[in-house]
Amino acid sequence: MPPNPEFYDPGTLLAVMSTQPLGGALDYKAPEGGCHLGAFVEVPLGPRKVLGVVWGPGQGGFDLAKARTVIRVLDVAPMRYELREFLRRAAGYTLTPLPAMLRLATRAPGLGKPPAMLKVYRLGEGTPDRATDARRRVLEVMQEFGGLAFTLGELAEQAGVSGSVIKGLVKQGVLHEEAAPRDLPYPKLDPNRAGATLTGDQDTAAKALVSSLKSMDYGTTLLRGVTGSGKTEVYLEAVAQAMRQGQQALVLLPEIALTAEFLTRFQARFGARPAEWHSGVTMTERRRAWKMVGQGAAQVVVGARSALFLPFQNLGLIVVDEEHDTSYKQEDGVLYHARDMAVLRASICGAQVVLASATPSLETWTNAEAGKYAKLELTARYGEAVMPVIKTIDMRAEHLPASRWISPSLQREVKARIAKGEQSLLFINRRGYAPITLCRACGHQIGCPHCDARMVEHRFSQRLQCHQCGETSAIPGICPACGAEDRMAAVGPGVERLTEEAQSLFPDARIATLSSDLFGSARALKAQIKKIAGDETDIIIGTQLVAKGHNFPRLTLVGVIDADLGLMGSDLRAAERTFQLMQQVSGRAGRVETRGTAYLQTFQPEHPVIRAILSGDEVGFWRTEANERQHAGVPPFGLLAGIILSSPDPQAAFDLGNELARRDGPIRALGAQVFGPAPAPIARIRGRHRVRLLIKAPKGVALQAAISQWIGQFKLPNQMRLSVDIDPQSFY
Repeated sequence: MPPNPEFYDPGTLLAVMSTQPLGGALDYKAPEGGCHLGAFVEVPLGPRKVLGVVWGPGQGGFDLAKARTVIRVLDVAPMRYELREFLRRAAGYTLTPLPAMLRLATRAPGLGKPPAMLKVYRLGEGTPDRATDARRRVLEVMQEFGGLAFTLGELAEQAGVSGSVIKGLVKQGVLHEEAAPRDLPYPKLDPNRAGATLTGDQDTAAKALVSSLKSMDYGTTLLRGVTGSGKTEVYLEAVAQAMRQGQQALVLLPEIALTAEFLTRFQARFGARPAEWHSGVTMTERRRAWKMVGQGAAQVVVGARSALFLPFQNLGLIVVDEEHDTSYKQEDGVLYHARDMAVLRASICGAQVVLASATPSLETWTNAEAGKYAKLELTARYGEAVMPVIKTIDMRAEHLPASRWISPSLQREVKARIAKGEQSLLFINRRGYAPITLCRACGHQIGCPHCDARMVEHRFSQRLQCHQCGETSAIPGICPACGAEDRMAAVGPGVERLTEEAQSLFPDARIATLSSDLFGSARALKAQIKKIAGDETDIIIGTQLVAKGHNFPRLTLVGVIDADLGLMGSDLRAAERTFQLMQQVSGRAGRVETRGTAYLQTFQPEHPVIRAILSGDEVGFWRTEANERQHAGVPPFGLLAGIILSSPDPQAAFDLGNELARRDGPIRALGAQVFGPAPAPIARIRGRHRVRLLIKAPKGVALQAAISQWIGQFKLPNQMRLSVDIDPQSFY
């Protein structure tokens, strides 16, 4: 890394990389006063002003009198060498144009605005003269965000009220209106504040992580611990050590709903809240976080996958919690996997990575077995809690009506828990009420007008919705194909239908449904989770959202309604993901004193994945899965890359796909294979027809260079899009 950023004197020709889709950097003259390498600048581009970063010396080779001058240098910390290098290498690995990658690193509003004062609202000491729903919502928002400041517009939007409600609370002293600098440093965190008392395994693992941090060098560690073993408390000790060394830390969480509980634990450990970076925070807070991270005035960031692209000044630790989670893969726009990008960024800046999971991805498990990653294990639950008993319910022996999904055996178990004042979870990994709506007269299934996907009925909101493009429509009373009236029927179960069935079977139970699309805001979702964790719910009906690290103290029974669902299809990760999901869901039970039980409803109790879950032989499962993948030459023992062509004209997409397949010399030269073209499983999304090709290559070959050479032979027709997905996680 260069010891000092290079400085460009006024008038010097320099290269500026902008976020515009231009393919590369453009030459400009340094402004009056000059600027540093990495400076964020505003430059003219045609009639517009655009944001860019000084990327290096200009190339020249043209009439320098025609070179335009940088308009101004923004008042933010220059982009460090390690972040520019990370963007360059990430772009090369994912075959993403560098300007698109740079956009990920500049996604903060108002970066070009000069420092200024801002009217903000904070919680005061007064109480309202009368309670109304609107006022209550305002106070709930203020309390939820831990006293953070809001602008008038942000607070009104979060609480769903008008500005006059907020102004009225100011007059009564319930809220304070004050002028504040736009971007304040975050409260100082105390790494020496007492944390939780660690058990033997936890203490050993925490000391190992602290020792790794002290090396001030790159390394990656798999922190594998059974559900409820206290992995969070262990890696928080590593966060504390990073702070003691004057370094910044980043904790990635896979789901925004997990942040509330995590932030509570974090504040108890370090005395204040960290910076947050995810879709649930306001634009003001995003801008503040981006600027303070760049100035080193934010010691710890808790965020979603995009937090990897923040301008850290001295990043010493990245934690990827629930590292196996599929949400770490960005599936549109820039296609990247946050787990892999975390390892890449840490390797560039000499930071430590902690990959935490009870059920690690096969890629991570293989790297740990091979010694590429260090491995730490927590084999027991924290405190008095013990692992749940896992059993199957053989659905072949149960007698169920066609429209029911909760077996008599599971029904008895739920009733027994209700009688004891305990909580049950019924899990099904399907959103909505029913996956298919069809006409019983002609068999027509209601599909999305823009996609080759069925519309999913959401009965709670009385709408049909496409889960690919978001299109919604009313539930029809008349078949659009044959005109038959009152013959439309919902087919198959979803979480809403399961709720309806549970209400019928357990009429006196307090039932809560937990699914991401039932909540209009992150705040509403967090409120529901808090309610469930309290003493207000007997039965939870949930989708995959409930499997992600929540702690419900009274939950002692988990019933998986369709354990076979994930075993269908030809996805190479189907067994792995089913195993992970079943283990994670089962692990929600019995996390405090009472031992929990998990029941898996299955028509295939003899399936190898089901048997592995019952036996608890996780290592045996991973080894078997690894052997099968190695034999097939697929990840993590081989390379895969997807080519996705999309066009309004299906024939044009197939024609280009066939031409790509015919001229695949650069790929064959690697000893690799090209499969396809073939229609994507969902062949049309948002009106665009999709064709896929798949490349399978031996590990260690220069696949990205070959793909670049291969697709570089072709000029894309108008309205044709081509995207490359390195290491595809899904094949839809």
